[in-house]
Amino acid sequence: MALHVASRRRARATVEKEHPGAEIIDVTSRADEPWVRFSPFYPHGGIPVPLSPGRVAQSVEGVWQALKVFAAHDVDPAKLEITNMRGLKRTVRAYGPVKGHRAGLDGTELLPYEQARREIYLPTYRWVLEHRVRDLVEVLREREHDVVLLDYTTNGDVGDTSRPLSHAALLRDHVGRGSREAPEVWP
Repeated sequence: MALHVASRRRARATVEKEHPGAEIIDVTSRADEPWVRFSPFYPHGGIPVPLSPGRVAQSVEGVWQALKVFAAHDVDPAKLEITNMRGLKRTVRAYGPVKGHRAGLDGTELLPYEQARREIYLPTYRWVLEHRVRDLVEVLREREHDVVLLDYTTNGDVGDTSRPLSHAALLRDHVGRGSREAPEVWP
């Protein structure tokens, strides 16, 4: 079994043609149950906020957005409590240039983008994979046929900060962890 990542924006027929016989699974916030639970927007609840002892969040995206710091706007702890998968994003259009991500809700250090991915996003998403959707990870590991995971982005390179990071690529690597083909991106 091989896991692939493809853009959800591509025509389904094109993805099917490139991966004949593969099962296609959408893992975005628009996916059906149970696969929507892989989305960083999904409100699992009780997710530890990195570098913030005792603080928890509803979703991975809530953590990422809450710790984002803009030129004129600091952290936004309210993002940690959102459960409807809407209103999570904090954009440069609304808040101005991003200065970095705060190293914890009460931290003083601002982490640059790649470091924030490694110290905030990766551990948070990994925690969800290991504690909230372990059963679904095992379902994917047991598949005997190829699977294509659909995401809005396909960048699986944590160091490539020119493009958003694909949680589907992280999921693929987590499912394949331990095999020689799986790249090691996890801390």
